[in-house]
Amino acid sequence: MSTLSPASFADSPLSRALSQPLMLGLFLPIQSGGWSMSTLPRTTDWSFDYNARLTRKAEALGFDLVFGLAQWLGKDGHGGTTRYRRDSLDSFITIASLASITNRILLISTLHILYGGWHPLHLAKFGATLDHISGGRWGLNMVTGHSVDEAEMFGREGHFEHDLRYEMAGEFVDLMEQLWSLDDNLTFDGKWYRTRNAFVSPKPRFGRPVLVNATSSAAGIDYAAQHSDLIFITSSAGAQIDAALEVLPAHTAQVQARAQAHGRQVSTLINPTIVCRPTEREAHAYHDAILSHADFGAVDGFTGRRSDAKAWKGHQREQRVLGGNIQIIGSPEHVVEDLLRLKAAGIDGVQLTFFDFEPDLAYFGEAVLPLLEQAGLRVPLPTAAFF
Repeated sequence: MSTLSPASFADSPLSRALSQPLMLGLFLPIQSGGWSMSTLPRTTDWSFDYNARLTRKAEALGFDLVFGLAQWLGKDGHGGTTRYRRDSLDSFITIASLASITNRILLISTLHILYGGWHPLHLAKFGATLDHISGGRWGLNMVTGHSVDEAEMFGREGHFEHDLRYEMAGEFVDLMEQLWSLDDNLTFDGKWYRTRNAFVSPKPRFGRPVLVNATSSAAGIDYAAQHSDLIFITSSAGAQIDAALEVLPAHTAQVQARAQAHGRQVSTLINPTIVCRPTEREAHAYHDAILSHADFGAVDGFTGRRSDAKAWKGHQREQRVLGGNIQIIGSPEHVVEDLLRLKAAGIDGVQLTFFDFEPDLAYFGEAVLPLLEQAGLRVPLPTAAFF
């Protein structure tokens, strides 16, 4: 069973975001080190207050959504000098909390649905509640869990096989969608989840909350094509933008073909890290400074995890220092040109990260955003949209 997507409602927050030629998202640094394994000094901080300021700034700039990752790590994080991502906020709680200080922007929480005994009834009730609190702006990025270490933290010996996880996630979503849509008690007897005489109220305002999935495997794409509104894709060719652009058109076409096979429409997002300065020389000097302070101990700890993730295999060791699934480095004009190229490759939105989030986001808003509007990638929002 599939409930109506929020995109089916012309007045939903998701429909408003999808009306932009290129959606803009911010991938919040709710974990220490953000996305960059470098010791170069910066403001980037995992605290709630810092991320709340970033979210309010993104909303003021007209961004469409913010997003937070979820992880479970030991006391030294991924290791290295920085003990990368040792400290982190929970994405589910943090992103939901931002509803009280924002008015327009979509808020996407990430949650490992197969860890810790989650039942679809929990998330159906929690999601419907957050949907009403946020005015239909809350969404869920459902993660099945690729890390053996994370699974063992929750008492499992290893994790479920890769494709099996997506089968389980599909049944999880099917049950949630029935709970969101049915006006009667529900008895459900599935392979993985069961419930008797269950009911959820209130019903979400726009069919259901926004659903997101990050995936690159065949099983993951098929799952996301059936259930998700936004699909977070990756470059199999690594982070260098020209190499990524060689593979992305075929990849985005595959995603859209799978969605069409299921009678659905989806939108694709990708995660660029932006290094932007007034000139090419200044941008590359900034990038060089980040790399010159690389924490390769953290890089090796990050890439050495026991995992069956398939999305980042093409990324080189040095590319991991800056982070981002792809990297855009250059002047404001160069950044806009690369974003135009991504749009032409079938990308519907970008989920941006920065090295030094607060000043770099401010500079993006000042120098890049007006050029995006001139290029037809962004439509300015009316002033009333911000209040």
